[in-house]
Amino acid sequence: MKKLIITLTFTLFVGIAFSQTVNDYMEVQRAALKTEKKGIVAEAMQLTEEESTIFWPLYNEYNEKSYIINTKVYNLVQKYADEFETLTSEQAVELWNESMKIKNESSKLKNTYFKKFLKIMDGKKVVRYFQTENKIADIVNYQIAMEVPLVE
Repeated sequence: MKKLIITLTFTLFVGIAFSQTVNDYMEVQRAALKTEKKGIVAEAMQLTEEESTIFWPLYNEYNEKSYIINTKVYNLVQKYADEFETLTSEQAVELWNESMKIKNESSKLKNTYFKKFLKIMDGKKVVRYFQTENKIADIVNYQIAMEVPLVE
């Protein structure tokens, strides 16, 4: 798993180096995640054939819903970038409030799917999966944090 996370991090850094706009960066990042994430999860989970049969359909369902939330994050970052030069105090507060709504939505989704995964798998495996998801999200969030300037 460590090797795959390093590969993902490198892919994201390369994407940053070659992207020209925030939108380009986001698309590079999303493509890298889509390509690498499933492999990282597969290596981390070490599922049996029987476990795979029940895990991957729920994984795909969860990730489809996560993608919708992540799109909201990307759109919010794009909006921030578009308004950065002329950002008012009111707009800054509006962006903050929207980011908190998105975080809450993400947290609710995780809690809902944590319970769904517990219905089909051992608790330790479910925790392992969500730990893996969190590590991947932390890498992505770090990259975003490095690229997005603070409000002036």
